[in-house]
Formats: sequence, C-alpha cells, structure tokens
Amino acid sequence: MLTGSVAASVHGAVRSTLDVDLVIDANVAQLRALVESLTGPDVYVSAEAAAEALEHESTFNVVDTATGWKADLIIRKSHPFSQSEFGRRRPIEFEGMKLWVATVEDIIIAKLEWAKLGESARHVEDVAALLRVAAGQLDQAYVDRWIAELDLNAQWQAVQRMRGSN
Repeated sequence: MLTGSVAASVHGAVRSTLDVDLVIDANVAQLRALVESLTGPDVYVSAEAAAEALEHESTFNVVDTATGWKADLIIRKSHPFSQSEFGRRRPIEFEGMKLWVATVEDIIIAKLEWAKLGESARHVEDVAALLRVAAGQLDQAYVDRWIAELDLNAQWQAVQRMRGSN
C-alpha cells in the first residue's frame, strides 16, 4: 500500500520527495522472495534488515543506487489502526497497473503518529495540506476516533494552529 508523502500527492497535497513509503503485509517466504526479486547491480537491499523489520514490525529500505531513489518498506503492524488502514486502502490505476493507496484519513492519522514520535514537523505540515485539499470530503468521525484512541490530540492541535495561521 502506497502511503506517506507520495500517497498524499496522489490525493492532491503535492510536495517533492526522494523516497516512497510502501506498507507491505508479507510472511517470511514472501519477504524473502521480494528481497530476492529486488536484488540487482543498481539496487541496495539488505536481507538481514528485511528479516529484522518483519520480526519487529518496522521498516527497511530499498535504494536505487543509480538514481538515489529510496523506498521505505514498512511491515504492516498488528495493532488495530494498522489493520484498519491496510483494509481501507483503495486501488488506483498507475502506469497500466493497479496500485493500492492509503485513504486521505489514514494518511492523516499515520502522519500524526509519526509527528508524535518526533520524526519531523513536516508531517504536521503535510496533514494541514491534506486537510486543505480534502475539505468537506473527510470522514471526520473516523479521524476523530483514531486521534482519541492513539492519543494524537497534541499533534492534531498543532495542525489546527497551523491551519489557523494560514
């Protein structure tokens, strides 16, 4: 499932980035096959990092060394929000292929989670941009539910303060 800033761009909140975030739901054999299929002369991927990411429900990287493009492959977590987010993904047509993309609501919640972890203030800015483009189309009850359950009120208030200053 495409998520993060590239997925936000699909939904209309465009910003430049040199990486793509993909949530994957794989077992050991599937992950091993994926890593083997990605291995090549211009690609860096660590089988050990992938296995560790699967064990800890975390992230590993795939880097195209020729271009510098990086994919963050995020193992789908077993907690309820991650299961909901993955189940709500929607297909789009991209370059003649079906690509699964996170919903606007789920991108907002995930970015609020990253902001809570202190990853970057950029996530708060991304949420504010998503709210501008999704005005009137958001399932606010769904967003409110996860903000409460995941204790993201402080991050949500930061977004509201930012929106008030625009």
